[in-house]
Amino acid sequence: MDPQLAPRVAVIGGGCAGLAAAVRLTQAGFKTTLFDASHQLGGRARSITWQGLSLDNGQHILLGAYASSLELLQTCGVEIRTSLLRLPLKLEIPHEFSLRSMPALPAPWHILGGLLQAQGLSFQERLAAVRFMASLRLQRFRLPTDMPLHQVLASQPTRLITVLWEPLCLAALNTPIATASAQAFLNVLRDSFAHKKSDSDLLLPRADLTTLIVEPAANFIQSHGGRVNLNAPITSLHAQDHGVRLKSRTEEQDFTHVVIATSPFRVAPLLQTLPSMQDIIAQCQALQYQPIYTVYLQYPPAIALPQAMHGLAGKLGQWVFDRGQLYGQTGLLAVVISAEGKHQALTQSDLATKIHQELQDVFPRQLGTPPLWHKVIAEKRATFACTAGLPRPVQATPHRRIQLAGDYVSTGDAFLDYPATIEGAIRSGFQAAENIIKEH
Repeated sequence: MDPQLAPRVAVIGGGCAGLAAAVRLTQAGFKTTLFDASHQLGGRARSITWQGLSLDNGQHILLGAYASSLELLQTCGVEIRTSLLRLPLKLEIPHEFSLRSMPALPAPWHILGGLLQAQGLSFQERLAAVRFMASLRLQRFRLPTDMPLHQVLASQPTRLITVLWEPLCLAALNTPIATASAQAFLNVLRDSFAHKKSDSDLLLPRADLTTLIVEPAANFIQSHGGRVNLNAPITSLHAQDHGVRLKSRTEEQDFTHVVIATSPFRVAPLLQTLPSMQDIIAQCQALQYQPIYTVYLQYPPAIALPQAMHGLAGKLGQWVFDRGQLYGQTGLLAVVISAEGKHQALTQSDLATKIHQELQDVFPRQLGTPPLWHKVIAEKRATFACTAGLPRPVQATPHRRIQLAGDYVSTGDAFLDYPATIEGAIRSGFQAAENIIKEH
């Protein structure tokens, strides 16, 4: 390969990380080709069609602090105001707990004031929450060493853990508090609650993720000279004098740089023919995974919940979304179950029945009849288990022209590392692209 030729970058994997990398590279004028083994882009953020409706592979929310996600959407021409429902922080568990931020106060007082006025907690419990947040702020949300989150929460009242900290941990890390990384959790708290008031806003998608993220990103890549190749699995990488050769089942292609943005369990086959990759391969192979189940229940179109999003306490379901209020899919509810649990032992039909019964208990006036149909989407390896002290691969590999990107990739700084979120994936994709751009 002639070193004088313009850079040609291959991005392997069309999930959020790969799309973000390819968008940034094509935006910078780099000749970029995106390869995805599937017939559909999006990875875990893809959508499916069921009963004539578009359903997300998993129900997601964004936060106002997710600057990289918002940047990607804006770059790709997505109208933020109409595509995302922005709400000041409001966590509502019917009949159990209610927390609302106080928009009239500056950050972080808008959160501390909200905690002091939270419903469903005793004064001592509210004060314990405020003291906890204040102490974290004094420590700049840094721990001397990472540890399981339940150890950091040891002084917190049990009820406070049940209705606030545990639901937030499961939503952000998709990992039980007994093993979840406390530092990763604090990183999310810091970014969401300690800076601007708008950082803590809930951003609820008003379109499926294919429409919101995947299609705009793919259109941007192609309209800026990039290529998107579907049904194009890459089987191996081979080092060249001035780049990397990609092999598929049918052809070989040479590139100056490669971004590997696949799931971590697909990294080893790609790197095994390259020297000095044993540590990265071992780290990827050592990662454990946690599931996310999304239970869709279609009720008659007139059915609606009091608001678009509710928490559920002490039940299999953890959060319920009214997709009629968000997507115009009237009567359709989506219930999310994060991380491992008893629900995994149930058949999908039994799980849907159990979730309906739980919803009836919480919303008896709205849900007096069984659903018309249900659909359970079980993503068994939805995220890596974000456990305490987890060794995560870093972005740069021993081959200086190969970068890793994905929500599992470490920044190299534990105080900046995010759990497995859309924001973490997009940040990683942007950074991989920036590392390549800086070379030229």
